[in-house]
Amino acid sequence: MAGEIELWVEKYRPKRLDEIINQEEVVQALKQFVKKGTIPHMLFAGPPGTGKTTAALCLAYELYGENWRTYTLELNASDERGIQMVRTKLKDFARTQVAGRFPFKLLILDEADAMTRDAQQALRRIMEMYSANTRFILICNYVSRIIEPIQSRCAVFKFKQLDPKDIKARLKYIAEKENVNITEEGLDAIVEICEGDLRKAINLLQSVAYLGVTVDRKVVYRTAGLVYPELVAQMIKDAFAGDIEKARKELTKALVEEGVSGIDLLRQFESAINKKVIELSTEDRIALLKLISEIDYRISQGATDYIQLTALLAYIAELGQKYRSKKQA
Repeated sequence: MAGEIELWVEKYRPKRLDEIINQEEVVQALKQFVKKGTIPHMLFAGPPGTGKTTAALCLAYELYGENWRTYTLELNASDERGIQMVRTKLKDFARTQVAGRFPFKLLILDEADAMTRDAQQALRRIMEMYSANTRFILICNYVSRIIEPIQSRCAVFKFKQLDPKDIKARLKYIAEKENVNITEEGLDAIVEICEGDLRKAINLLQSVAYLGVTVDRKVVYRTAGLVYPELVAQMIKDAFAGDIEKARKELTKALVEEGVSGIDLLRQFESAINKKVIELSTEDRIALLKLISEIDYRISQGATDYIQLTALLAYIAELGQKYRSKKQA
């Protein structure tokens, strides 16, 4: 394809507050701020891909109109998370005054929970000093990682996870606009994989669409680097039934032939356990989920995916042996 590929996430990002879905309470509050012509410092928190950054950009557009970028600075704190960024780039923008309909500018700080505590302390002071001519919108996934002095200076808005049917409707709309041939099973697969993250869903749809084939369930899972949930469930059932060798071969196939990452496969294991693909007592289910969390940590620290997941299958096999012994007793 000639030229630069346009990101569908940006191309189909809502431009007005009324276009944002599933966040009615937040949208109503922001519309009142626009109506009154003033806003407080704000903190947007919630799961990824639920519209936090979009809401901030829509607010800027409705406040300032077509020239909103003149009055708005958007920064990503994960790129420059230290105190130096706060003292230079951020402070330089915050301290300058602006002439226009509103006496304040807008500073949108995305992924603010990635900032160091020292940087947050410096930010707190800047928010105090320059609040007359700059309003801050901090965006984060985990509000607990934002220091209390900043939280107390902001109006906190919690974004909730998007409804699967609304994600599916948006994907259908984009697919129609981009002439993508997608099946219902393909749509359902994307919605299942994205887990409420619309940004992830749109990016996955774009990745699959550029393959130039009909987007069905098989293509979606292969592009996402995942195995079918049914195969993961069967792997667990085989281990629980005592056929550890069959389960281990399926694990090897997933990791080596399919190229699935250990972390992604472990998350699918956790999802399958929570869906009760095998019948366990509450105590055994808790123990199994604790082991999964430990393995997740070990893999993140560099442990071998195959060995850790094999150990998980072995533990499931031991559980199955225990339950079979109880039945025979």
